[in-house]
Amino acid sequence: MEELPFLGLSMQKKVVIITGASSGIGKALAEKYAAEGWNLVLAARREERLQEIKTKLQNTEILTVKTDVTSEEDCKNLVNEAIKRFGKIDVLINNAGISMRAIFEQLELDVVRRVMDVNFWGTVYCTKYALPWLLKTKGSVAGIISIGGYIGLPGRTGYSASKFAVRGFLETLRVENLKTGLHVLIAAPGFTSSEIRKSALNSTGNQQGETPRDEDKMMSAEECASHIYTAIRKRKRNLVLTFVEGKLTVFLSKFLPRFVEKMSYKWFAKEPDSPFK
Repeated sequence: MEELPFLGLSMQKKVVIITGASSGIGKALAEKYAAEGWNLVLAARREERLQEIKTKLQNTEILTVKTDVTSEEDCKNLVNEAIKRFGKIDVLINNAGISMRAIFEQLELDVVRRVMDVNFWGTVYCTKYALPWLLKTKGSVAGIISIGGYIGLPGRTGYSASKFAVRGFLETLRVENLKTGLHVLIAAPGFTSSEIRKSALNSTGNQQGETPRDEDKMMSAEECASHIYTAIRKRKRNLVLTFVEGKLTVFLSKFLPRFVEKMSYKWFAKEPDSPFK
């Protein structure tokens, strides 16, 4: 791989790439890593949002790169720009994601493709091009999935499928790199207050707009980011957040799958304008 020029002073700090950094958990991760003294490479489609974050976080060096993770070339460019600026990558956090809400019977298949392109292929593309540099630093690659990557969430077929796929991809990557020093974290937040539900796609691929859940009762994005930061620092394998909706649900699904399925159905059926009767 061709060595690209970089600023020598940037080598004094560790470097993290965060995708989907313009809002929610990604933005909170940027704030957390900045507070800990890291150099940041922030990626998202909304460049103006990235610039706002960069202006706010003035105590560290920040590179913003407009990136659509569904584009392989954009993901390759993201990594190249990071290396040009900082010369190395210590952590890649695949956080960019999109959700959907509709029963499969009524769902246009293009919605599933769009969700898979962002959640799964975005993770694959970024990881592919960052991997050679992460191997040099014996760094970390993290994927932000959800409880939907452990159990099927009704009304979210495309979303759960994409998160299961990310989990399978990263678990396999971990096995392949048992002897290279690469650290792989699979992080599954429970329901976290963010914009992901507002931008979730409906059956025809339009944004649903108003969230069907009470965001004030959820874990904050800042708390979630703090847990993820600690898990990466401690080089943990897996992180499941929240007790009832997270740890307990994943545990029970292994031994009482039918019970969890019934409870999941009832839970989502209570949402406003639920597609379930």
